[in-house]
Amino acid sequence: MDSNEQKASTGKVRVPGNIFLVGLMGAGKTSVGKVLARRLGKAFYDCDHEIERATGVKVPVIFDIEGEAGFRAREARALAELVAHTDIVLATGGGAVLSAANRKLLAEHGMVVYLHATAADLWQRTRHDRNRPLLQTPDPLTRLKELYEERDPLYRAAADIVIDTGSQSLISLAHALEHRLLQQRTADDGGVPLPAN
Repeated sequence: MDSNEQKASTGKVRVPGNIFLVGLMGAGKTSVGKVLARRLGKAFYDCDHEIERATGVKVPVIFDIEGEAGFRAREARALAELVAHTDIVLATGGGAVLSAANRKLLAEHGMVVYLHATAADLWQRTRHDRNRPLLQTPDPLTRLKELYEERDPLYRAAADIVIDTGSQSLISLAHALEHRLLQQRTADDGGVPLPAN
C-alpha cells in the first residue's frame, strides 16, 4: 500500500515504523506508550514487563538475586528481541540507554523519543512506588537527582525527539507526541506537508 492508499484507507497519515520511549522511572513511558499505541494503531510492549513475563518474577526480585548487572544482561537480551518487531511502541527500562549496544539497537530499529521530566517531578510520581529498586535508599530524591545527571545526556544523545512531560494529562501528552512524530516524519520525507489529524 503506498502512502496515498494509506491516507485513503485510514483518513490520516500513520506514523510508520517503531517508536521507542526512553526516560527515567516515572517519566510516563508505560502510561503514555499505551495511549500512543492505541492512537497510532500499533502494538505496545514494555521491556520490564516482558522480562517479568519471561522470568516469572518482578524486577525488584531480579535485582535482589542477580544484582543490577544481572538485570542489565537480561534487559539487553529482551531489548534485542523486542526491537525486531515491526510497528510497535516500546517503553524501555530507565537504564536501557546505559549500554552503547542498546542505544545502537534503538537507533537502528526505530524512532527514539525521550520523555523528559525534572527530578522533582519524577520524585512526586514515584515516591510511593516500592517497585523501584534503585530508589530503595534512605534519600531517594537525591538518588533520582544523581540518576538524572548521569542519564539525561544519554537520553538526549539517543533521542530523535525530546518532549517535556510536565503536568499535562496523558491524552494531551500523547496527542502532542503524535504531532511531533508527524512533524519528524515530514522532515524525514523532505518537508512534504502532511495532513493534520
